[in-house]
Amino acid sequence: MVTRFGYGAVVAGTAGVVEVVLPFGKDSAEAAMAEVLHACPCALRGGDCSRSAARELERYCAGEVTSFSVPLDLHRLTPFQLAVSRQVLTIGYGMVCSYGEVARHVGSPGAARGVGAAMAANRLPILVPCHRVVAADGSLTGYSGCGGIVTKRILLEMEGVRFSSAGKVLADGNS
Repeated sequence: MVTRFGYGAVVAGTAGVVEVVLPFGKDSAEAAMAEVLHACPCALRGGDCSRSAARELERYCAGEVTSFSVPLDLHRLTPFQLAVSRQVLTIGYGMVCSYGEVARHVGSPGAARGVGAAMAANRLPILVPCHRVVAADGSLTGYSGCGGIVTKRILLEMEGVRFSSAGKVLADGNS
């Protein structure tokens, strides 16, 4: 996929999207695809699901899409990672939620670090919008996608989330 941020890649298996390489820092489509195929060598290339997901992600990066319709293959996740991912999928476009809030919603209060670990293992960034999970004080912590916290902030700003001069999400961006 080609976006204003660069080249990214999407790979799907028979059950849905299994891997997304964000378009930040990739200088060619081949570089993005090489990264995703290294991480997931058995995934299918060029199928309908991959093409649909790439189109939706391109439109998201252009500010045209706020939700996704492509199926996601979450079968490799642990039960906790699956619960976290499903909860994060409920965080709306332009909204944020803290790691602790996600932990409470999945029935594991006090497991904010576990939520962070689950999000760090997220192979479907943007589709499972881990960029919308922030620290309790609104600061941006941890983002395993290309570009780290800088990318997280770019995505949130693109969605209309506002930040204080100290770089923390303003209260009106919370879900």
